[in-house]
Amino acid sequence: MSKSLVSKLAKDVCPAVITIVVSKDLPKIEGFYYLPYGGENIMMPNLEEGGSKERTKIGGGSGFIVSSEGYVLTSNHVVSDKDADYTVLLDPDKSCPAEVMARDPINDIAVLKIDNGKLPYLSLGDSDKVEVGETVMAAGNALGEFHDTISLGIVSGLSRFLTAFGGGMSPQIENLRGLIQTDAAINPGNSGGPLVDMKGKVIGINTAVVAGAQNLGFAIPINYAKKDLAEVKKFGKIKRPYLGVKYILLNKEIAQKNKLPVEYGALIAREALGVGPVMKDSAADKCGIKEYDIILECEGEEISDKNSLANILQKHQIGETVGMKVLREGHIIELKATLDEGK
Repeated sequence: MSKSLVSKLAKDVCPAVITIVVSKDLPKIEGFYYLPYGGENIMMPNLEEGGSKERTKIGGGSGFIVSSEGYVLTSNHVVSDKDADYTVLLDPDKSCPAEVMARDPINDIAVLKIDNGKLPYLSLGDSDKVEVGETVMAAGNALGEFHDTISLGIVSGLSRFLTAFGGGMSPQIENLRGLIQTDAAINPGNSGGPLVDMKGKVIGINTAVVAGAQNLGFAIPINYAKKDLAEVKKFGKIKRPYLGVKYILLNKEIAQKNKLPVEYGALIAREALGVGPVMKDSAADKCGIKEYDIILECEGEEISDKNSLANILQKHQIGETVGMKVLREGHIIELKATLDEGK
């Protein structure tokens, strides 16, 4: 790989790679004090009287511009806080506000929109044609401080599965499928940046790195994001088939702890008192799904912690009728639901 080729690629890609700053109004802190607890002193914030707040930077990540109209792709976990404000740094001295148009937590993708005149942007490649061993470049703003950081590597594997813990503003656990594995360095802060091939086309969105491991990074295939982007441009939001249930994915540990008859499936259960797990007038409600049902299969696919109900449903279309195998009070029943758009 010639130095001139890599240098040219970096010059083509980096202008469209941006930093996303996450800010929020938080209580103003005057100082700290120590609170004795369990034989130790715990440092606690001393909040200003009157409940005054100040704008505080609470995080950040990377993203990249994908159209002249100012659409930006990034990772969902970078912009997961719905109460925060987001600012895009086009370069260290130029910034503009960003609107989160849509979030796709299933695939860890988000679409943003900025309005700042004529903008450089990247072309999207075809992640279905990516091959193990091909050379790729990861770009981003490492640690949110080092702008235009690039790293070169190869595609080490395809169709990887990873359980990712968001932490920070994104404490939820995400089960990510179909990932591109690369040894190109992906660091905290350049999550959401592009993984590009040697033609400068985006083949993935940098999403995760395994802590404590070297040369082990992962990217969301860009083909997952193409559909999201097209729907946002057409409808102003991501349209997904909707069943209308809240559920817990079962595994051996959960099943044994709660003395359940099966170790897989989606247990229909509420998250809090008074909030039912089956949405009124939803596809699930209309087909007769009840609280404490366990959906074992959907359209012949077994539901597990590695193949969630949400992952299965996104393979189908709004208006499509899907068959489900359900365990109810010790008996297997068959139900059919016509998926709707949701609200």
